[in-house]
Amino acid sequence: MAEVLLRGHDITRRWGGLVAVNSVSLDLERGQVHAVIGTNGAGKSTLINILSGEIAPSGGQVELLGQDVTAWSQPRRARAGLGRSYQRNTIYQSFSVLENCRLAAQANTQKPWHWWQDAQRCKDSGAAAARSAERAGLTDFLDREAGLLSHGQKRQLEIAMCLATDPQVLLLDEPLAGMGAEETDRMLELLADLREGHAILLVEHDMDAVFRIADRITVMVNGSVIASDTPEAVRASAEVQAAYLGEH
Repeated sequence: MAEVLLRGHDITRRWGGLVAVNSVSLDLERGQVHAVIGTNGAGKSTLINILSGEIAPSGGQVELLGQDVTAWSQPRRARAGLGRSYQRNTIYQSFSVLENCRLAAQANTQKPWHWWQDAQRCKDSGAAAARSAERAGLTDFLDREAGLLSHGQKRQLEIAMCLATDPQVLLLDEPLAGMGAEETDRMLELLADLREGHAILLVEHDMDAVFRIADRITVMVNGSVIASDTPEAVRASAEVQAAYLGEH
């Protein structure tokens, strides 16, 4: 049976009279990439912000690893196994690749009783940082200043920073934005590798990439889900074609 790592039940978010997310339910299963697509304003980013704990829902429930985390803060969810990336780069530009990963790892291996110890000497966070950089394909760039990386490498670094916290669920908000074909291929290879052992939610506008990598696709229009099925079924849906795919 499928192992559901993150579940949203009837998630709703209202901003005054505007319903940004309307009774959305979805399951993220270990070993799968679940893509959420839709036009601008469909509610995708609001949904991912609710799942990560950045904003609270107006209604509904979020479960992480079988626990109700609806009232949990974003840092608490992160420590419990939830990692996320953002549309815009959130790296420390003047720090090296390894230092960026180490800072992320330290958030998950806090040792306040070692206040006297140089953080760079922490073996646990250092090892986690090196492992995450290697998993993201950045071993050859550990000492490079993050701001000098290519755009695609910066996106890889963001995922490496997520991995440094040892998550089981990854929420990735447009990780392919602004990439060329070669960088896109590299990122899709990384996501395919990360599929094993993780549940991945992918919010993305690149439809070619979505249909290449996704195991399941949820389509949102005006805050509501109009389809949630296999890529083949979504591609064949007349409603989806009329509402979204037909525009491309």
